[in-house]
Amino acid sequence: MNELEGKVAIVTGGGSGIGRAVALLYAKEGALVVVSDIDEPGGQESARQIRSEGGEALFVRADVSRPPDNLGLVESAVREYGGLHIAFNNAGIGGPLAPTGEYPIEGWDKVISINLSGIFYGMRYEIPAIINSGGGSIVNMASILGIVGTKFSPAYVASKHGIIGLTKAAAIEYAGKNIRINSVGPGYILTPLLTNTLDENTLNSLSGLHPVGRLGTSEEVAELVLWLSSPRSSFVTGSYYTIDGGYTAQ
Repeated sequence: MNELEGKVAIVTGGGSGIGRAVALLYAKEGALVVVSDIDEPGGQESARQIRSEGGEALFVRADVSRPPDNLGLVESAVREYGGLHIAFNNAGIGGPLAPTGEYPIEGWDKVISINLSGIFYGMRYEIPAIINSGGGSIVNMASILGIVGTKFSPAYVASKHGIIGLTKAAAIEYAGKNIRINSVGPGYILTPLLTNTLDENTLNSLSGLHPVGRLGTSEEVAELVLWLSSPRSSFVTGSYYTIDGGYTAQ
């Protein structure tokens, strides 16, 4: 359908998992994709896969916790492709596991700086560029843990709750300037964030938390992100969409 033909899109955390799936789907739909990650080999591989399928992609290494990196990422998109229309602010980490009363301060600071401040920094520079390009869409990566809690991850839960609020505030501010801003809340998804840190028994137990009886896939989340990034969701802004196999319906 080429729903994004000629649009310029940034994907942070695009070196693997959901970020890579979204970058590939954006390109399949005609977007010019700027893939970003701190994982340079992973990000380069995502861009290579896009080009191997006939798409157009550029990799830019960026640490979203650093404002200058976010500015440089946007400037690279504008310089290389002439503008910016779409941003998927996806980069994030899980952080340490510990009760709140014992949580490491440096762990808190790192999770908040990447997961929450990183999205603010991204929008801080993306929004002016999108306005200059005539408008577009921003999708921010939250989580089911943006509306419910879980033990031993206070920084992650707080950061994801914050993303939903930040998204709503920005959406209201820019609704009259042809920018739509939404967030998504995946359940537990089979990505390296899980598979590299959890054993098979733990993954199986997580599957059981979802009424559908399984974990989600990156490709399923990418379809939702594509819809929110495309003209098909033209009356949607300031919203938070779960994609969680029924997790939060319980």
